[in-house]
Amino acid sequence: MRGADCLLAELATLIEAALAESVRATAHSLPERRQDTPGDSTSNDWDDVQQTRRGDPEAYRRLIERHQDHVARILWRFSRDRRAHEELVQDVFVEAYLSLHGYQGSAPFEHWLARIATRMGYRYWKEKARRKETEPFDLQEWDEAVGDGPATAALEPDHAASLLHQLLAQMAPRDRLVLTLRYLEQCDVVETARRTGWTKTMVKVQTMRARNRLRKLIEQSGTELIE
Repeated sequence: MRGADCLLAELATLIEAALAESVRATAHSLPERRQDTPGDSTSNDWDDVQQTRRGDPEAYRRLIERHQDHVARILWRFSRDRRAHEELVQDVFVEAYLSLHGYQGSAPFEHWLARIATRMGYRYWKEKARRKETEPFDLQEWDEAVGDGPATAALEPDHAASLLHQLLAQMAPRDRLVLTLRYLEQCDVVETARRTGWTKTMVKVQTMRARNRLRKLIEQSGTELIE
């Protein structure tokens, strides 16, 4: 039986194709995204922020069109329910609009939105945890699906994504958040700290604790870990 770290790395590799396809499908129903270069985007963002503050609704519409795909991709990590996902994306842009006075332009607008999206997704997980709306996860199902051969050949990406979502749903929202950012989003410690508002030391400690809890979760399922 694979260890917790190996399991996470294996699952993360498998789900990339499924997540990319899902985000493309979600974004397809939204207005076409403008194709700006990074430099142009940053300049245009600040101009549109200032115009929005002056009451120009078209300026904020341009900000939404420019960044909706990025926000949708982040929030797909937090919910695989399309209705909930759509509501989360909308909530992020509502929250951003209401908080726009606090954006000073010291960091790219995309980074500022990513932090709001992470906070919004984390809040969604905490509310869901309070209602205890989690799906049971059976590690035996994972092992039977993967078998003894290469995982990428034995398990469909959609199935892998579903299993990973169920596995992480069994964990506390804080543990789930740090594992998602560090393993699935592949954020380093600095980026994770920026997205969560935690200190770098807290990110390191929380990562270690979450990994240990993941090991315990696997052990409680009756599996044997190989370090």
